[in-house]
Amino acid sequence: MLAGVCTLVIAGGLSACSSSDASGGSDGGATTIDVWLMRDSVSARFQKEFVQGFRAAHPDIEVKVQIQEWDGIGEKVTAALASNDAPDVIETGNTQVAQFAQSGGLLDLSDKVDELGGGDWLRGLAEPGAYEGKQYGIPYYAANRVVIYRTDLFRKAGVDPAAIKTRDQWIAATEKLNKGGTQGIYLPGQTWYALAGFIWDEGGDLAERSGDSWEGTLDTPEALRGMDFYKKLQALGKGPRDSDEAEPPQAEVMAKGQVAQIISTPGGANVVIESNPELKGRLGFFPIPGKTADRPGSVFIGGSDLVVPAASGKQDAAFTFIKELTGDAWQRKLAVAMSYVPNKTTLADAVASDPGTAAMAAGAAVGRATPNTPAWAAVEAKNPIKDYMTAVLTGADAGAEAAKASESITEAMRSGS
Repeated sequence: MLAGVCTLVIAGGLSACSSSDASGGSDGGATTIDVWLMRDSVSARFQKEFVQGFRAAHPDIEVKVQIQEWDGIGEKVTAALASNDAPDVIETGNTQVAQFAQSGGLLDLSDKVDELGGGDWLRGLAEPGAYEGKQYGIPYYAANRVVIYRTDLFRKAGVDPAAIKTRDQWIAATEKLNKGGTQGIYLPGQTWYALAGFIWDEGGDLAERSGDSWEGTLDTPEALRGMDFYKKLQALGKGPRDSDEAEPPQAEVMAKGQVAQIISTPGGANVVIESNPELKGRLGFFPIPGKTADRPGSVFIGGSDLVVPAASGKQDAAFTFIKELTGDAWQRKLAVAMSYVPNKTTLADAVASDPGTAAMAAGAAVGRATPNTPAWAAVEAKNPIKDYMTAVLTGADAGAEAAKASESITEAMRSGS
């Protein structure tokens, strides 16, 4: 462990800067485990509640939590896993698990899946938590994109959001909204996470495994159909074709103009209202529609998994911590406290009273993650998907551009493996 970090001591619910216990030993007969959680993954209030519950249930385990920053966490975890002084539990982004598992530094938790109710885990957390057929990451919480819409503009156009269940209905409603100075939707041309969902709905993927290697698959018929739908939807607004949702920040665009819809996590609504308080009470949410009414659209799921370093000398206590935090009781409380999607599809009712999170949960049930390989990081570093999208939206041949982008993805994955 590193000395001189700010440590949140769960056993006492206190915050203090101090050196960590280098021995990682016991405190008065209790086993002490060190846990790394990410900044803002839980609130102080939730932490305090969890502390009290965990201490009551497990008085023989003391837990020291160190809050980590997302910036640079990959390198820090990699170094910790290679050392003899790794923490006992680490929160990691769901798509980072394969990278850490590849190094051999994580404990295989495959034999714990049934005990943890893994059959009900969200696919977008469970699948990236596995690597080479073994489960290393235990789903912790999820978040994903939904449609944020202006209730007043929908009402003015005579559009009922509850009636938008399919992609065809979404297009028809957006066309109806796209009149009288209103943008039916603000969708930048490089929102590739949204494109991924449309491709998955068509049965395609961004890349697929072929033997021992991975190949880009944007040029398959399924992926091309996903891009075709994106092009139709994007044309119903004035979003830039050569940038993503961050340039300019799409929530600010919605706040300033007559924008009827954006695709965002529900938290984007808070940014809209902060930028334009007059829109308070005028924003609603619904899941991204799917191809048919019986299934919402696929979405990219972000979120976290919990892992146990193989070097931990207190793996039983570490698993007890994970079992509590990812168990049904605490998952329900965490979802309500943090507006997260719980880690199981069977727990979606916990957020039914929160419109934004409920919309997320509906999409998360059929959500996915990016290709499950450490090599995908090399793709995102260059991100040929964005250039491909811009090319198609500005008139280039979709098939030819998809073939070039697929080749770039393949080359990046080979260089990153």
